[in-house]
Amino acid sequence: MENKRPKILIIYTGGTIGMIENAEKHTLQPFDFSHLIDNVPKVKMLDYDIDNIQFHPPIDSSNMSPKHWSDIAHAIEDNYDNYDGFVVLHGTDTMAYTASALSFMLDNLAKPVIITGSQLPIGEVRTDGEENLITALQVAAATGKDGEAIVQEVAILFENYLWRGNRSTKMSADNFNAFKSNNYPELAKIGLGITFHNEALYRMSSRRPLKVRYTMDPNVMVLTLHPGMTESTLQYLLDTPGIKGIVLRTYGAGNCPSEPWFLNLIHKATQRGLVIVNVTQCVNGGVNDTLYETGSQLNLSGVISGHDITCEAALTKLMYLFGLELSPEEVKKYMNCAICGEVSL
Repeated sequence: MENKRPKILIIYTGGTIGMIENAEKHTLQPFDFSHLIDNVPKVKMLDYDIDNIQFHPPIDSSNMSPKHWSDIAHAIEDNYDNYDGFVVLHGTDTMAYTASALSFMLDNLAKPVIITGSQLPIGEVRTDGEENLITALQVAAATGKDGEAIVQEVAILFENYLWRGNRSTKMSADNFNAFKSNNYPELAKIGLGITFHNEALYRMSSRRPLKVRYTMDPNVMVLTLHPGMTESTLQYLLDTPGIKGIVLRTYGAGNCPSEPWFLNLIHKATQRGLVIVNVTQCVNGGVNDTLYETGSQLNLSGVISGHDITCEAALTKLMYLFGLELSPEEVKKYMNCAICGEVSL
């Protein structure tokens, strides 16, 4: 019996991978997706059925918003039964936020959603875009001996690695290996071939139909501690109108200033229902709120530990949970659970 050709849907949102230089201004601007395929003739050599959906107009990833996440999720849900995998072309600046958000929104995902882009436009003589696109398509089409998709989650493919999307962070503005998952191993290593690390791949305990959660509550924010932060500044930020959740980026293993005014303001905020999640500013490791006295004081003030979650995943997880219209106590409960492999507990 003849092997079935993989069916892959490319969702082109914009980003450097689809940019071309404006001859007059010498700045990068998006161009039509058909030109992108013309610049990657090797795509036609893959024995796949490939279709595409385009954002009109393509957007710079700096303008990415929950509305655009919903558009991507809609495209996946509307075409879920018709394709074996999905490749999302996206700008690098907010790619980790999008990957994290989609991992929560696409509940019960059992097919690959591979997000990729490039540091250089795909039409350049030297570009990482061509290789990233080809490899992302191959990952999206990859199946195991059982015929099931090898990757069944949202992942970021960049240069030599495939990373879990909600574990990833952009680490470099000018290297081709721009992304890294500092607290979780790579899902695959890309060299002469693609070597999957099966033990790192996400699997649901039981197969259930895809359910897309579209509502993401934007009333959350990131608050980064720094030496010299004043009482009035912290008070102003904690009193932001409508705010429901804060990702508090602390020092080291989850530490903060020990001044009474600081802890008092934090305690008052959590008492009135604000959900504050403690994440570290460090790129490796996580929060240990019992290691030092200052971390313990945050815990006693009602701040919950983010453990080793990334800032991007913590923020989008708060958006997702509040979007489900959960109470602050319920949000705190689920922030301490791993929903789709986003945190080690």
